[in-house]
Amino acid sequence: MKKQTDSALTLRNVYELFVGKSRRQAIAKALENKGKMPLRTCFTSLSGSSQSLVVAAAAEVYNSSPILLIADSPDSAGYFYHDITRVLGEEAVAMLPSAYKRDIRYGQIDAPSVILRTDALARWNAPGNKLRIVITLPEAISELVVPAGQLDKSTLSIHKSNPLDLIATEKWLRDNGFMQVDYVYEPGQFSVRGSIIDIFSYSSEIPCRIDLFGDEIESMRTFNVETQLSETKIDSIDIIANVEGIGNGIPITDFMPSETLVVSTDMAYVESRIREVCMSTLSESAIIAGESDEKAIGCLADGEALCEALGRFPQLTVTVGQTPPFSGKYSTTVDFNCIPQGVYHKNFDLISDAFGQFLADDFKIYILTDSRAQISRLRDIFADRGDKIPFTAVDATLHEGFVDNKGKRCFFTDHQIFDRFHKYMLRSDRVRSGKLALSIKELQSIEPGDFIVHIDHGVGVFGGLLRTNVNGRTQEMIKLIYQNNDVIFVSIHSLHKLAKYRGKEGVSPKVNKLGSGAWNKIKEKTKTKLKDIARDLIKLYAARRDERGFAFSPDGYMQQELEASFIYEDTPDQVTATADVKRDMESQRPMDRLICGDVGFGKTEIAIRAAFKAATDGKQTAVLVPTTVLAYQHYRTFAQRLKDLPVRVDYLSRARTPKQVKLILEDLAAGKIDIIVGTHKLIGKSVKFKDLGLLVIDEEQKFGVAVKEKLKQIKVNVDTLTMSATPIPRTLQFSLMGARDLSAITTPPPNRYPILTSVSTLTDDLVEEAVGFELSRNGQVFFISNRIEGLYDLQNMVNRLVPGARTLVAHGQMSSEKLEESILAFANHDYDVLLATTIVESGIDMPNVNTIIINNAQNFGLSELHQLRGRVGRSSRKAFCYLTVPPGKPIPDIARRRLQAIESFSDLGSGIHIAMQDLDIRGAGNLLGAEQSGFIADLGYETYQKILKEAVTELRTQEFTDVLPDKTEVCADDFVTDCVIESDMELLFPFDYVPQESERISLYQELDNIEKESDLLAFKSRLEDRFGHIPDVAAELIRIPRLRRLARMLGIEKVVLKQDTMFIYFVDESNKAYYESPMFGRLIHYLQNNARRVRIREKSGKRSFAISQVGRVEEAVEILSSILALDPV
Repeated sequence: MKKQTDSALTLRNVYELFVGKSRRQAIAKALENKGKMPLRTCFTSLSGSSQSLVVAAAAEVYNSSPILLIADSPDSAGYFYHDITRVLGEEAVAMLPSAYKRDIRYGQIDAPSVILRTDALARWNAPGNKLRIVITLPEAISELVVPAGQLDKSTLSIHKSNPLDLIATEKWLRDNGFMQVDYVYEPGQFSVRGSIIDIFSYSSEIPCRIDLFGDEIESMRTFNVETQLSETKIDSIDIIANVEGIGNGIPITDFMPSETLVVSTDMAYVESRIREVCMSTLSESAIIAGESDEKAIGCLADGEALCEALGRFPQLTVTVGQTPPFSGKYSTTVDFNCIPQGVYHKNFDLISDAFGQFLADDFKIYILTDSRAQISRLRDIFADRGDKIPFTAVDATLHEGFVDNKGKRCFFTDHQIFDRFHKYMLRSDRVRSGKLALSIKELQSIEPGDFIVHIDHGVGVFGGLLRTNVNGRTQEMIKLIYQNNDVIFVSIHSLHKLAKYRGKEGVSPKVNKLGSGAWNKIKEKTKTKLKDIARDLIKLYAARRDERGFAFSPDGYMQQELEASFIYEDTPDQVTATADVKRDMESQRPMDRLICGDVGFGKTEIAIRAAFKAATDGKQTAVLVPTTVLAYQHYRTFAQRLKDLPVRVDYLSRARTPKQVKLILEDLAAGKIDIIVGTHKLIGKSVKFKDLGLLVIDEEQKFGVAVKEKLKQIKVNVDTLTMSATPIPRTLQFSLMGARDLSAITTPPPNRYPILTSVSTLTDDLVEEAVGFELSRNGQVFFISNRIEGLYDLQNMVNRLVPGARTLVAHGQMSSEKLEESILAFANHDYDVLLATTIVESGIDMPNVNTIIINNAQNFGLSELHQLRGRVGRSSRKAFCYLTVPPGKPIPDIARRRLQAIESFSDLGSGIHIAMQDLDIRGAGNLLGAEQSGFIADLGYETYQKILKEAVTELRTQEFTDVLPDKTEVCADDFVTDCVIESDMELLFPFDYVPQESERISLYQELDNIEKESDLLAFKSRLEDRFGHIPDVAAELIRIPRLRRLARMLGIEKVVLKQDTMFIYFVDESNKAYYESPMFGRLIHYLQNNARRVRIREKSGKRSFAISQVGRVEEAVEILSSILALDPV
């Protein structure tokens, strides 16, 4: 069959094809309001996203004013927004959500939603705007809105061509409730740094930065809250204050122009919901907790009056049915004759028959997808099956496909063909990242009292940034306090030797004693141990390289079909890991690959694909897991995923009867079982495979020594795939490259439902609502408490409030058999609510659990909360996470910020990895042996990484030069590992340039750790962007990393810039190789050319040059650059 390579269409093309000239005319005619009575029109037979396309067309032909679309639920509104913006563009659509989280009766304002509301209202009445449609909900229009006049008063318009008075602007911002802060992260904040003013308006999803020269605006640009860096240039902006709840609100019907067309899918439902919302009263528990806005209920309109007022507007109903809903009398009805896309459940026989029938009936098929890879996958599957199904690709997708019977066209979405979940994005999602960025920044920043590790002196306490006077010039230094109040001062040119101590959360390190030698002993001991571990890994790697294994054949169409039907979209990491695994399997050499990634990031999916690939070549797969619970869980996952394919999956564990075990062993030996899941019994003497081709090991670090030894023997000639749920830190991967094939999955699946997270006090209301709702949809609940004693009280509470709930308590003090039994029973859905301590963390995946309540959440660390929350939201259902805190008790600041970060960012992406230090530590411990965790606790994580890097480099360059292909190039770095810089010049970021001390420290640290020239230039442009023109003393400071890099390239171990002279010191004379090297030859060449300017000095075996007339760092850099350009003598 000839492969199609047609160029893909856009959604706008699909829209034009579907709506066409005749339908557009019919829509325009149906919306003409000729009579005295308000217009009542109904469009029927609109299935799937055809509703969105018709509403978009109505918005384009209805010229009077923007139309108001009232959706039934937040999800329905989100999908309407997704579809219509893709056809009409973002400028034409606005979202008007409720200003409150969950429900107005809890009175918790949601800042990102307030932005969307303010933006919609501001654009609705703005002159010359392009807005065509406002999407909203019954809950949102039940809330009062600000009058148009008040909105104008609360708006400050800034245009690049007009002068701007900084003092007057600051006054306006303060008068309108804006808060001055150091750095802007959320709406309603502004900051002033020299000539730069940053403002976060209540109507924008990102803040803007204005750079002034006197009263003139030099530039205006938006910037990213996470990086604080500029994004796009703009010419004007409207700064709008927070107008929500300004007291004199009006019903939305008084705000809307009188000719506004009101569109809904069922107006009767909208009206009943408005009446219900407007009758709400503030929740008792919210009042007791004192965490709600008590004025919330005052922001509701009169329900009856609002419904009556809506009745006076022209109305359009769009419905799936073929007949109009009974609730209305319609003057015009138009039938669009569309039916929904069929449900095929990934069954390609069904798909092929259905598509073939459509083609036989002269229909054209269009496949809509956001991923081009899916199109080629689909074409390959059809080609491999021998199906001739021509279709046209469309380069973007709608929410739901449909068949247009009138136009004889099928618009099908690939996520429905492959049974995948489809997610929508709202503009407010970017706003939520600010809180998280701030929390992570605070976790990283250094404050007085923090523990700091100095690579040469050990762990000390940070005593602040001090200003000193050196020869009449100001310098900044860092003060570190050690045991017995001994103090050292660290130059800002030596900050690369410092790191904030990172160990297990809540555990303080021991402060070292200066000059005792204990610190160096720990470093040496750690390096020796690390070398031993790395040496073993490298030897195993080398042995495997020479072995011959089975080379699997390339993918067939069934493999393509299996992969295309994965319910979520593959993340880039997953695509890479899958490709790595297949490449390893198809090569002659036995695979030994480790895949690490958080629970739920898709490791198991890669294992399933590998196991199926083995099965198609007639090879068996053994999946080895540490516990009975995991064996059962993996068995279910594999069986479920492969149920439509010709493979047999079974499992062996304590849970099986002797009779079942006997049968399974017989079938395994006969080759009747393709994939067997089991605990360590699997590699026992009694288990015989007919032809084992792949071994999958989950959580290898949890097995005992005997099992690991047995595995080593098997691994030599069987392809092995190991999975670990503790993410291995990136730096460790690089260090161990070449010692182990490693794939890391660090990005969460993009199309997961975000987990709705809220922080509140633990009340009867909350437990009843959370547990009751989950049970009503036949789901299960995790209830987590960090203390065993409290679990039984919570169990009684659940039993009292939700009498039908079957509850179960599990905790670490139970025997392992009992604990395993309990969790298996829960996984089997014998119980509805599992009350547990944090044991849920250990890798158990239960897709049916979609609500988690974490009691006393303030006592958990950020990463623990993230891990726990990651236990829910692992299916295509919406998930809930309730973080509860004790009523009336003050929560420490840091805990409150941690909870806010988790709450405001419900869809955690890669940003959270910065905060996952204890996981990194666990990951290192797992990969390199448990005793390493002790070393990490002593040294701090950053120092440990540095030592690991040194250890592996030494092994590479000394012992294993032939094994490791990526042997590092031997250069000046072999003579000097570091170069010390000292100076009496004024090199710093002035106080009036970077006012905040913690920010100066983090900038000094970042600068001092820079090695590459490209990073230095990027640092400079970031600094200019955030703080304006760089003063001379700061520009000189920024040249220091360049000076250090050039000095190291010349093998110089110390550079001193004092009294207009540059002193450069070399390694001691015992290092003969250096003095014979080209680096030293170039220095001699410079000496010969500049004999008057350079003096040679020698003091106690150390040689140095003194080069005169060097008054600036810039001159020092030029000299070293010119030396590097010379030929060696």
